[in-house]
This record gives sequence, structure tokens and C-alpha cells, in this order.
Amino acid sequence: MRSLIDISELTVEELDRLIDTANDIIENPKKYSEKCRGKKLATLFFEPSTRTRLSFEAAMYELGGNVLGFSESQSSSAAKGESVADTAKTVSCYADIIAMRHPKEGAPLVAAMNADVPVINAGDGGHNHPTQTLADLLTIYREKGGFENLTVGLCGDLKFGRTVHSLIAALSRYAGVKFVLISPTELKLPSYVKDTLKDKGIPYTETDSLENSLKDLDILYMTRVQRERFFNEEDYLRLKDTYILTPEKLKNANEDMKILHPLPRVNEISVAIDKDPRACYFKQVLNGKYMRMALILKLLKEAGTI
Repeated sequence: MRSLIDISELTVEELDRLIDTANDIIENPKKYSEKCRGKKLATLFFEPSTRTRLSFEAAMYELGGNVLGFSESQSSSAAKGESVADTAKTVSCYADIIAMRHPKEGAPLVAAMNADVPVINAGDGGHNHPTQTLADLLTIYREKGGFENLTVGLCGDLKFGRTVHSLIAALSRYAGVKFVLISPTELKLPSYVKDTLKDKGIPYTETDSLENSLKDLDILYMTRVQRERFFNEEDYLRLKDTYILTPEKLKNANEDMKILHPLPRVNEISVAIDKDPRACYFKQVLNGKYMRMALILKLLKEAGTI
């Protein structure tokens, strides 16, 4: 049973086909409005979410399907001590496909190993968030026309940022991509991710200066410092305002640079930037729905369900 736990499980060709499907959905929504009639998506969210959960639900409804699930662990038998494996087996009895978010890294993989239906990782701890990466890729594709030879700046929490880890894994497979890693020392990209870049010969630089990096970037991917990943409140308070993108700082950026953010935003991007034509983070939100529609269709077709 094919699931999606890590973005690297999709080939470049599969990513390109998903983007093609999403673009076709955008152009021809009625063509897809009954594709999942009679099918059910279970959204198992053990961690808070606005965009990802509602995006999955909207995606299934717009494909003509239905949705069941829960939005917090206390609303499920996990509060009574039920294991992820047992939850996955149980929900497989009710749904045709599962989207799971969990604070523990590897939990969606455990679910996929025990479920009888496809499982989509909707974010697991600080590990991976493949469907956010699909949203990012569609946004970059629609704004830049492709992925090759881009210089991508990733700014903020690169240590715990699962969206960052997934995006690097995806973009690393396209020719000529370079990364600029912008973070304080405490939130640097994990060594295992940098080792992968080194092994593939993909160039990257590390810096703590956002202002000095902007002039070289095609894409700026801002992230928030995630309070929920810190054990020490003092460390969070010290680091949370390290990077704040303002109109003044944007004067150093290229006119065709695009600004992405997986959201939620706290204060790392000034609201004054929202109307700047380079700001694409709310486009990302919408693009996420279309890519999740494309992914649901792909996995259900491969499972022989539709």
C-alpha cells in the first residue's frame, strides 16, 4: 500500500506529474468534482493545525468525497493510551485514506506500516512535512516557471523546521539549485541534512545575516521560531525575534524575488509586506489545497480505490 511519509519517496517525474495535475485542477475544477465520490478521508491530527487540516478537508470535499477525524489527541482514544498502530488499524476500517499529524517523529510511518489504506504524513515533529513541500513546489513553479538554477534562502528555525528539511530534500534533485542557510547558531540546519547536500555536491552557505543575503536570492523562505519545539522558555524568548522581514530590509532584495512562508506567521514578516507583489505566502495556502487534491487522487488510484 503506497503512502507518503517523506517527500523523497516521490520521484522527480512524480513531482512533475502532481504539479501538472494541480495546474489542471486549477484550470478545470469541475472535471475533478466527482472523482472521489463515496470515498472518505480521515484526518488524524494529534497536534494543532489550521491550514494543513482544513486544506486536506477542503481538498477531499472538492473532489466529491467526505471527511471524518479529530483535531486534537484529547478527542481520540490516544488520551486513553491507545497506540498509533492500533489507531491506524481502527481508522482503516472506516476510511479510504488517512492524513496524520503527530508531534512524535516517525508516528505517521508507524501508522502506514499498520494501516490497510494509504497514509499521508501531515507533519511529524521536527522531521518532515511533505505536503507543505508540495504546496511550496507548486508556488515556486507558478511564480518562477521551474526549479532549475534557483538560489533559495531559508531563514529562521532551520533546526526544527520540518518544512525546511522537506523543501531542501525536494529541491536538491533539480539542477543548479543553491541554498543560503540563514539562522542563529542555535537553530542551524541539522548536520545530517548538510551532509546530504555535501554528498550530492550541492552548494550552500551559512550565515546569520538576512540583510546581506537578500540581494542574491530568487526565493526567500521565511520560518517562525517554533515555541512548541523548545524545552526552555528563556531560549525561545531570546531567539524568537532574531529575524523580522520589513519593507526597509526588502530594499536590498531583487524585484523578482519571491517570499514564501509555511505559516503560521508570528511577527517574522511585517504585515506591511503582505501587499508587496513578491509576497506569495497566501498563494501557498491555496496551492496547498490543489496539491493535496492531486496527491489524494494519485494515492487512491494506486490503491485501486478509484
